[in-house]
Amino acid sequence: QVQLVESGGGLVQAGGSLRLSCAASGRTFSSYVMGWFRQAPGKEREFVATIWWSGGKSLYADSVKGRFTISKDNAKNTVYLQMNSLKPEDTAVYYCAAPRKWYSDYTQRYAYEYWGQGTQVTVSS
Repeated sequence: QVQLVESGGGLVQAGGSLRLSCAASGRTFSSYVMGWFRQAPGKEREFVATIWWSGGKSLYADSVKGRFTISKDNAKNTVYLQMNSLKPEDTAVYYCAAPRKWYSDYTQRYAYEYWGQGTQVTVSS
């Protein structure tokens, strides 16, 4: 089992920045990656970014590339999402997630079994 706790959401004006954190506990050594997803009202949950625990390779959704940066602290079992140049369309509940086993495509929601409770990010125009 892996437990995930997000923090760092809030209200920010367009163009501003926020940093989200996701603290993982439990069998994190088997999770391969940690990902961030988001879900806006009335929309499907969508992939934002993911990072490999080993090596640090990362992937981003096109919509956030160049504005968001995912990073990790292996010693703290914590993953971060630095969000810059925020736009109103970034408003959503942001979730961190971890897989239970290996998948070939970690940009897909089905690859993740463990989810945090979510943290609200609201960007005002």
